[in-house]
Order: sequence, then C-alpha cells, then structure tokens
Amino acid sequence: MIKLDPTDIRLDTIRAIWEGAQCSLDDAAKARVAESADTVTRIVKSGETVYGVNTGFGLLASERIPGERLAELQRNLILSHSCGLGDPLPRHVVRLMIVLKLMGLGRGHSGVRPLVIDALQTLLDHDAMPVVPSQGSVGASGDLAPLAHMTATLLGEGWIDLEGEKMRAGEALRKIGLAPIVLGPKEGLALINGTQASTAIALDALFVGGRVFDAAVAAGALSVDALKGSAKPFDPRISQLRGQPGQIRVAAAIREWLDGSEILNSHHRCGKVQDPYSFRCQPQVMGAALDLLGTAAATLEIEAGAVTDNPIVFGEDDSAISGGNFHAQPVAFAADIISMTLCEVGSLSERRTSVLVDPKMSGLPAFLIEDGGVNSGLMIPQVTAAALVSENKSLAHPASVDSIPTSAGQEDHVSMAPIAARKARAIAQNAAGVIAVELIAAAQGVDYHAPLKTSPKLAELHARIRKRSAYLESDRYWADEMSALQEAVVTGEMA
Repeated sequence: MIKLDPTDIRLDTIRAIWEGAQCSLDDAAKARVAESADTVTRIVKSGETVYGVNTGFGLLASERIPGERLAELQRNLILSHSCGLGDPLPRHVVRLMIVLKLMGLGRGHSGVRPLVIDALQTLLDHDAMPVVPSQGSVGASGDLAPLAHMTATLLGEGWIDLEGEKMRAGEALRKIGLAPIVLGPKEGLALINGTQASTAIALDALFVGGRVFDAAVAAGALSVDALKGSAKPFDPRISQLRGQPGQIRVAAAIREWLDGSEILNSHHRCGKVQDPYSFRCQPQVMGAALDLLGTAAATLEIEAGAVTDNPIVFGEDDSAISGGNFHAQPVAFAADIISMTLCEVGSLSERRTSVLVDPKMSGLPAFLIEDGGVNSGLMIPQVTAAALVSENKSLAHPASVDSIPTSAGQEDHVSMAPIAARKARAIAQNAAGVIAVELIAAAQGVDYHAPLKTSPKLAELHARIRKRSAYLESDRYWADEMSALQEAVVTGEMA
C-alpha cells in the first residue's frame, strides 16, 4: 500500500498507481483535511459571504443561499453538472482520477470533511469505479462534468462499474457497505472543481506514450539492421557536439541495441554513404521528442498534487480566496506536446517501413515477400500505417489554442485540456499500430540476412515479435497479429 504525501508526489509513484498499486493518503494529509473542514465550519458560522459555500455558482455567485439550504445547494450542484456524454472513460483512468482528487484534497485547502476522503477511498478499495462519460468538459472551472459524475455516485446517483459489472450507484454502494453521503458546505464544489480528469487522461497518454517511444527506438534499431544501414550517425561525438540531451540519449540507446550485430559488422566497408533521414536522423528527431515528453511529464507531475479547486481555504486566517487554479491550461499544453511528439514518432516509423518495403531503397524483395505478384506481402500493412499517421496529423492540431465562452460569459476563456488529453491518448494508440507494422517489416528484413545474426538484444526483440507474427512466406490474414503487436507496444512488451 502506497502512502501518499500530496506535498511530495513523484512521477514514479503516479506510474505505479496507474499500473495498479494500491494507495491511500498518509496521516499528515488526513490531519490537514480535518483542519481545513474546521476552517469552513468557522467561516459558515461567521456569516461571511463566500463563493460556493453560501452563494450560487458562476454567474449566480451574487445569490446568497440561506443556511438551511446549503446541503441542497451542494447536491443540486452535483446533479446539474452530471451531464456528460460519450463513451465512458477507461476504468484505470477513472481510478487515477479519484487518486488525483484525493491528493488535491489532501493538501488541506479545500474544506471537505474526512468522511468525503473515506468515501472516495472506499471506492478505490472495492474497485468500484464511477462510470464517467468522456465528453462534456472544456477544462474551464476544472473538469466539472466528469468530476460531477464521479461525485454523483457518492450520493447514490449515476452508475458504478463494480469489479467489471455496471450497476446503479445506489445498488453498488449497498454492496460495498457505503451509505450515500450528504454533502456539507463547499464539498460539492471542491469535488468538481479541479483538473483531475484532464490530468488523469493526460498521464495515461504520457505513460503509454513512453512505452510507444521506447518501442519506436527499438524498432528503429532493428530497421537499421534490416536495411544494412550505417551506425556512424549514432557516433556519440556527433551528438555531443550538438548538445541536445535527448539526442545524446537516443543515439546511445540505438548503439546499445545494435551492439554485437553480425549484420552490422558485415557491411562496414560497403559503398553506401548515407541512409534516408528516417534512419540516419533518429537521434535528432526522437531526441527532440524525448526532451518534449520530459517537459510534459514535469508539468503533469506538478499538477498531480496541485490544489486546483475554488475557492481555496486558508486556515491561518480563516479565509477562502476565489482564484483560478481550476483553469487547466498547463495540462492542455502538456497534452498537446504529447500529441505532437507521438505524431512525429509514428511518422518517422512509417517512413522506415516505407523504405524497407521498397526494393529500390532497401535492396530487399519488394514488399518483403519472395514470391511477389501472386503475394502482396507487406504492401497493405504499410498503407495501414500510413493511414494511422495521417489520422494522427489531424489529431495533433493543438486543442489548447481553442476556446469558447461558457457560463453566460463568466468563463470567457477555457483550456480544452480534456479534449487535448483524449487526443493525445488516441495518437499514442495509433502510433503503437504504426510501430507494430514496422516491427513486422524489420523482423522480416533481418531474416533475409541469415545466416548473419542481429545483435543479442535485437534478437530478443525479434523473438518477441515472432511470438505474435511468424515469418512471412505467403500472404495471410494480417489484422490479428498486427493488433497483437500493437497491444504489445502499448503494454511495454516491445522494449
């Protein structure tokens, strides 16, 4: 069980939770939550008018709400905002969203009671995941609709996926022994204000994207051997002179993948001078992508433990200050960076496949099949890769540069972070499919160089490919093995 300190969150911890590790807030965080709840109690008793505590919301913030209707105010807030559409978010993303919400509340500046923390923890402990529609948030006052669907389940409203079975929230709560909660002052607002949905989706894209990136580096190295390409572009002296850290790391990784290849050593005195850019410039392109993924990761690591609701409660002077921490622009930019980098990763991979299937470029049999004509070989898998790359180019248009006013103009600039994050995850999946095709092509190309062997490390990669896609002797049904390799890229098995 990971004990979460929201004031000191590291990406490795978040990744472990994304992969399924159990977690809960540490005792210090729980103490801060209790103190913050006491602060809200004192503010309400003082009679001070505070947005979202005893007022309406958005353009209705000037409406003062009497004390006897504060619970009704919070409940209506959740119900009115539970208006998402579209396919549900994946269970593991909803789980991460709940964890991120716990961490934000655990900083002790949101004013919720410990029982709210306990209720969210109970959902995690029993694998009771709220069914959260993926559409409906513009990343303005946070992810209002997605987080409202999450919160509604604590009230017994909406739907819960309990260990894979979808049921009404009230029934699921009974099964796990959790009574529906009655929200106190500010609690509904604290639960739905925030960037946790956008951040969870973006982190999912980042973590999958990292696996896609690693697989692309491995596939690129295998393709170099299949082409009988040159290792000279990966000489460390070249990258050191430029000084870009990602380039240096990628060049070193490719050298490591190729180390000990008989194929590579067999042609070091050949007459070829330069390989196509998609082979030769891998350190430059992939290195730039790696550096940008690091930038996005740093932003999301900070956001994971951030206080992003409104107003923010400060116990030292019993104040509640309205601000704009819920605006998800940092997440939107990070997600768009992930989109652009993975789009390029896939684009470079497809170009290498195109070279390998072209006999004029590769010197290998056309479309990597000996009995061409009656067999099409890898002709159409390369077309599939090209289609995915082209789709990614459209998806990579940044959502963060868009905005549309909402809430009668009160929210006149919005981030579009959830849209940016969903696009990034789709691009990661598409890029995994592109790399799956390259892996098939590169493995086939290497086999043509037998009895010469590839490097020991690439031989292991080759064996993992062959478990899912056999050597191509004649045309066969492709989709299943391409899908299996795509999934293997997504799960990290290809690097």
